[in-house]
Amino acid sequence: MQSIFTGRFKIVKSLFIIFLVLSFITRVILMIKSAGQISWNVLELLKSFSVGMFFDDVACSYFMVPFIFFTIIIPPIIAKSKVYKGLVWFFYSLTVFIWVFNVIAEYFFWDEFEVRFNFIAVDYLIYTTEVIGNIVESYSLPLLLTIVAAVSALIIRRTVKKSIVNDALNDSQSFGSRLKTGGILLVPAIFSFFFVTHAWAEISTNAYNKELAKNGIYSLFEAFKNNQLDYDHFYTTVDDQMAFKTLQDLMSDSLIVYDEPGKVNPLYSVKRVGEEKRYNVMFVTVESLSGEFMKYIGGEDGYDMPFLDSLTHEGIFLTNLYANGTRTVRGLEALNLCIPPTPGTSLVRRPGNDHLYSLGEIFKQKGYQNKFIYGGFGYFDNMNTFFSGNGYEIVDRSVFADNEITFANVWGTCDGDSYRRAMKEADKSFAEGKPFLNFIMTTSNHKPYTFPEIGIKLPPNRTGGVRYTDYALEQFIKAAKLKPWFDSTIFVIVADHCGSSAGKSEIPVLKYQIPCVIYAPKIVQPQMIDKLCSQVDIPPTLMAMMNWSYKSTFYGKDIFTMKKEEERAFVGTYQKLGYIQDNKLVVLSPQKKITQYKFDRFTGDMKPTSVEPDMQNKVVSLYQTAEHMFIQKLNKVKH
Repeated sequence: MQSIFTGRFKIVKSLFIIFLVLSFITRVILMIKSAGQISWNVLELLKSFSVGMFFDDVACSYFMVPFIFFTIIIPPIIAKSKVYKGLVWFFYSLTVFIWVFNVIAEYFFWDEFEVRFNFIAVDYLIYTTEVIGNIVESYSLPLLLTIVAAVSALIIRRTVKKSIVNDALNDSQSFGSRLKTGGILLVPAIFSFFFVTHAWAEISTNAYNKELAKNGIYSLFEAFKNNQLDYDHFYTTVDDQMAFKTLQDLMSDSLIVYDEPGKVNPLYSVKRVGEEKRYNVMFVTVESLSGEFMKYIGGEDGYDMPFLDSLTHEGIFLTNLYANGTRTVRGLEALNLCIPPTPGTSLVRRPGNDHLYSLGEIFKQKGYQNKFIYGGFGYFDNMNTFFSGNGYEIVDRSVFADNEITFANVWGTCDGDSYRRAMKEADKSFAEGKPFLNFIMTTSNHKPYTFPEIGIKLPPNRTGGVRYTDYALEQFIKAAKLKPWFDSTIFVIVADHCGSSAGKSEIPVLKYQIPCVIYAPKIVQPQMIDKLCSQVDIPPTLMAMMNWSYKSTFYGKDIFTMKKEEERAFVGTYQKLGYIQDNKLVVLSPQKKITQYKFDRFTGDMKPTSVEPDMQNKVVSLYQTAEHMFIQKLNKVKH
């Protein structure tokens, strides 16, 4: 190292050491934070820290590129000037400040998601208004910045005392020598850009140990680079025609008839006989509503949701339902498009996502007034563009009158305000003699967990969020019962995703369990359904309740008539695509990797098994066709 980091490259050496030390400290802090979840096997920890140091080197090599570049091209006469020295000190200090801030940022990100920076962090960089507002409302930002500044100052003071920067800039190293050394130092960054991926961190079956083996800054870069993945390049595939034939075989039944059997075409018709119903629909998508928050999973020691728990005995309650993913956009995608999660970013955020076969398009064809009601600003996560392009009128915070907002935080109006606006829109449709679909996205069960006064003290944490969520739902239903449209309205209450997706396995299945209650006392009889099902099954079930015939490209089934062999669920992250059936989990991963597990539904225990050919063909076909039909625009509605 000494022979390379000579002359002006001593600055690079100094930063390199600082970065490695801070990265090591970060890894230790995160390890202690998750002491109860990681594997303490000595070999496992050794792999986590050794591979982690490799990714630290990779991340630092990217950071050092501009320093190396300017060290090469700037001649000694300029390097020794006061102006240039001032610039170097400024960027040196800024870099140290960013790295120290990253230690704290990684801690809080791990605290919420229990992973290193990923695609969520990329979103945070894009939607700065909401994210900065969330940080300000959740934490003492002045205190955090003071700590960061103080630690940074101590590090820089040590650098000053050793005169590292000034001595390096006063060196008269020749251009040829700088070019040779700089070229060598650039090799790791160039090699890493083309050849290194997060697959190199797959060193354990314990998800926490794997995350420890990563570097947060590198993970952020990797997530930004791979926010949309080329399915054919990264995942196992089969012939397209074979994949679509498998899809059609899995979906076809006495009611579903494909337009072109055996062809690369996902479009089918659902044909029912008899009168179609025109029930109104209040489709309530609740932020982060995990099944464990309710008694059916959490038990008496769970969170406090007395009203929703009581509603499970008054409506149709799905007790074995799984979320498609871990983000709001994944839930919105599943509940509107009824497809498995595609790799990379959700279709809600991808271009060309308008006029798809969706819940909104079908209701619009049936003459409904559709409204997407959201207490936040719908530009976030591209929601307004997606919903307006798929049959909905947008009712977001930008159209709320001042007197309609009794309480709001950075994410939006409180749930109570959103529900009141939803009832106002329902009143308007009813007065016009139009059936309505109001698709409501709530916000209150989200950090910073702040709420209006409801007569009891709510803590500013998840417990408070769950309690207020339940309270607001109760007030909503009570008020709706007084409306003339209530008796002819179906309320669908379902989570967008779970409250936490962290776990020891690569896809912790039980963390994806979410509740769904379909409530309409004048329309449906109360019952509990324990069939394994997915968010994608809810819209087809809703339309079966109304006896509708329609065309679609949905992957969902009517849960009421679903056969045992049709029970399954889709679960995924932005890279790993999972499929659950018969207590088996098959996971598709980049680098065309396929793994299969046997899991216990009640304990969540996972045991690796050999991949069954039939399961592999089924899972690959379902995910491949979902991506293919969007890329090829096969699920576009033909007007």
